[in-house]
Amino acid sequence: MKMIKKATLILGILFSTMECFAQDSVSVPKRAVAYAADKFAIARPLNIEFSNAAPYSFTSKRGSTSLQESKVNNFTQAKISANFNFIKRKTWLLGATVGYRYTSAEADITDPFTGKSTVLDEDFHYLFSSLNLTYFSKLFGKRTIYSSSVVVDGSDKHFERIRGVITGVMVLKANERTKMTLGLAANIDPTAQTPVIPIFTYEHKFNNGLIADITLPRSIYLRKYVFSNTGRVSLGTELDQTSFYLYNIDGTDQRYQYRQLDINSGVIYEHAMGNFVITGKTGFKLTPSGRLFRKQDSFKDAVFETKPDPTFYFNVGVSFNPFTLLKRNK
Repeated sequence: MKMIKKATLILGILFSTMECFAQDSVSVPKRAVAYAADKFAIARPLNIEFSNAAPYSFTSKRGSTSLQESKVNNFTQAKISANFNFIKRKTWLLGATVGYRYTSAEADITDPFTGKSTVLDEDFHYLFSSLNLTYFSKLFGKRTIYSSSVVVDGSDKHFERIRGVITGVMVLKANERTKMTLGLAANIDPTAQTPVIPIFTYEHKFNNGLIADITLPRSIYLRKYVFSNTGRVSLGTELDQTSFYLYNIDGTDQRYQYRQLDINSGVIYEHAMGNFVITGKTGFKLTPSGRLFRKQDSFKDAVFETKPDPTFYFNVGVSFNPFTLLKRNK
């Protein structure tokens, strides 16, 4: 019941922005929505997902001490996010992102602080928002896109963290068949796993209708449009992250954050219905490690580390995109 109430509140906020999306779609600079105009764009104005992982075991350690193997019996998530621009000029955009992630976990685990076996049955709520500024310019004669974001996050109990992200991406090639960009992203966050990340995107349409779609470090896919281009099948791999805050787990007021990076490999099917896209994903999830660390520490200073076994997962979702162009893919 708690999850339903929170999801209803977030949905109310997100759906209230849809009118703004429709009003603004005409005036957005063409270069800014070149990719968003695709009916299967990555960054969609409104996206809702539900996912579930099959039961899996994991090993863990506290510091250098290995603990008894544990098992996750149920791992369920719901994600809601919205992206919108509210000030648009010829060379820059100002927008925002809001999101909510619900995580439900049921597990038989070894308590990282007492070393005793215990049953975990908890719900975690992670909320985030960002203010995003994008600037369009040229560098060495190439179209270049600069962006900066101020990101805040927290839980249903507390505001927790503020951080920044700065990116610069140069368009190296853009024609009917091939698009390629190169850039860097810098995380202004002492807890970041990687302070500076290279960015590379490559999309190429082959004569047989297959599309190579690479967005590093996010995803690598081979795609194919089907059903008169109202559907798309993708085979490949993408990264996802699970993060939430924990409180009073060691008998003190110390706040902790748990974070894990997931590598999801498998198949995706997307189907466009007007301005909506229905998505289904399934395959295997590989988690190199998950770490619990004090809020003021960095990811590498973990007090508790887990290494889950690979497991089967499935995901269903629906997204809304007012920029959809229902044109044939050539």
